[in-house]
Amino acid sequence: MIFKFQNKSIYYETYGEGPVMFLVHGFLESSEMWKPFLEALSKENTVVILDLPGHGSSDVLGETHSMELMAETIHALLEHLTIKTVTMVGHSMGGYISLAFVEKYSEKVTKLVLINSTPLADSEEGKRNRDRALKIMDQTPKAYISMAIGNLFAEESRDKFPEEIENQKAQAYTFPVEGIKAAIRGMRDRKDRTEVMKNFPRAKFVLLAEDDPIMPISENTQLAKETNTIVKIVSGGHMSSIEKRAEVREFLHFVG
Repeated sequence: MIFKFQNKSIYYETYGEGPVMFLVHGFLESSEMWKPFLEALSKENTVVILDLPGHGSSDVLGETHSMELMAETIHALLEHLTIKTVTMVGHSMGGYISLAFVEKYSEKVTKLVLINSTPLADSEEGKRNRDRALKIMDQTPKAYISMAIGNLFAEESRDKFPEEIENQKAQAYTFPVEGIKAAIRGMRDRKDRTEVMKNFPRAKFVLLAEDDPIMPISENTQLAKETNTIVKIVSGGHMSSIEKRAEVREFLHFVG
């Protein structure tokens, strides 16, 4: 399905009936990442998935896709579907967006769920890495996409899930370069939302991975304690939805 936001096309799908779970994918992903979980989740929930702007089948909105802009896109879709409240579930960048959504529309969120994500902003080194990524995207976008996706997996997972990794790369190669760059700028410029998470008054959960190269486990476990967030820890790297699919499915069933 397609709806229009700022005169651009945004792709989404809905499944099932019941309380609404809104699943937000991460960087260089699309709504396809959630397909292995839909059958189980949609038995007791209405599940909404979308392709974020500049990813999958959705149009690019502008030079920078800030976390706030993408949260506004989600809000517009909820208005389009006349949905009043949701459980927000975000993987990686999707978690940054979910937190931006909570900041703007807290009354609409019944539960907040982060997977391989954090409320922290990029460090100064992280911002420099984003700037380097933008330069590489101008020169050799396919090489950057391949490297970026490969680096998300724990070393042992690269041998265990070669088909899944190649499939994710093949899909990301089809995304518009300007859409990928817009997301990189948005992540680089995002603000720290630790206080947003801490002050969110309803249930909140985070799934973290022991060998995640993007989200340090010790730092984010401590953050979870400071923000009164329920934590589940699994083995593997940043792509728990692939590396630990059964555990993620169980986790989403639990929080749903």
